Amino acid sequence: MRGQWRCEWMTRMEGFELGKAKYPLDNTMTDTEIKINALLRPNIRSLKPYSSARDEFSGSAAAQVFLDANENSIGSPLDTDYRRYPDPQQGVLKQAIARLKGVNPDRIFLGNGSDEAIDLLFRAFCEPGADHAIILPPTYGMYAVQAGIQGAEVRKAPLRPDFSPDAEVVQAATDAHSKLLFLCSPNNPTGNDLPEDFILKMLGDFPGLVVLDEAYADFSETPSRVALLDEFPNLVILQTLSKAWGLAGLRIGMAFAHPFIINILNKIKYPYNLNSVTTRLATEALSRENQMTANAATLLAGRARLEAALPGIPCVQTVFPSQANFLLVRVTDADGIYQYLIGQGIVVRNRTREMHCENCLRITVGTFEENERLIAALANYKS
Repeated sequence: MRGQWRCEWMTRMEGFELGKAKYPLDNTMTDTEIKINALLRPNIRSLKPYSSARDEFSGSAAAQVFLDANENSIGSPLDTDYRRYPDPQQGVLKQAIARLKGVNPDRIFLGNGSDEAIDLLFRAFCEPGADHAIILPPTYGMYAVQAGIQGAEVRKAPLRPDFSPDAEVVQAATDAHSKLLFLCSPNNPTGNDLPEDFILKMLGDFPGLVVLDEAYADFSETPSRVALLDEFPNLVILQTLSKAWGLAGLRIGMAFAHPFIINILNKIKYPYNLNSVTTRLATEALSRENQMTANAATLLAGRARLEAALPGIPCVQTVFPSQANFLLVRVTDADGIYQYLIGQGIVVRNRTREMHCENCLRITVGTFEENERLIAALANYKS
């Protein structure tokens, strides 16, 4: 069945005009690369990327004197040596991620959070004023923000009130200018995974790129869909080191995709988009996977504690099932309870104005002490 959906996408792409007069190609391109190339904005297709000093010289043990990048050869006031530009391709960090995720380094893009990858996808594939992306609200807000910055239309294919997706609604919003489809699984702010058959159907039916945001996948019972990359060249998977890895302050996002798509993102990113400190600390953290796994298990135990305790509190009406490190909770008065919790020194996220989220708070799982403090505060709330 997966093979059938993959073939459907490749067949749909046959409708694009692929003549060399319109799309300058080289004769080494595969059919898949030609089809992805057809989705690109013309100016990105013909763009000659900036070549930094560290792109032109990739490194050699024999090289000791670097006089190519106009760096300060004397150094800085800091004790640690940061006078050299970082590796623009983050080779060491990508090798560590490749081992962890079981993907080749040429399928990995690293950015300043997943938001950078989202921004670059819009820049590369959505012609301002002409092309559009499709989102499934309620969902992560940055998809629409980045679209607005780029001047791309956003079409909404809302989730049902139970937060399940509707393939027919997505299909109704899709046309020849549909370039990006954003699927968030586990979804933010609802916490639920999207069904496997729905994701596979989208990969087969959607004419553009399907961007699967797996920021919270390390907390889910459903494994990452990274293994689908070999079957679906139109799939882009977003992940992050901010959540389960606890490295939000380092701002490292990952995109996994066909090498041709990764090359496009690298073509238009800033030359040195991750700094030396970030890449060094992230590489060190990835060598401690057991600690990350233990921390994630602790958070899942905290989530279970909240799922068990919150329904018994009078102001709590519904605790929605979650596969993330947060819970969406419907309460009697979201605005009032949000302000009350702030008065108790507890900050949650008020999602009451999001589609289907009336009177809902999004509550991140905290430490044991923080969770207990939240439970006690809600139990003492008087409307």
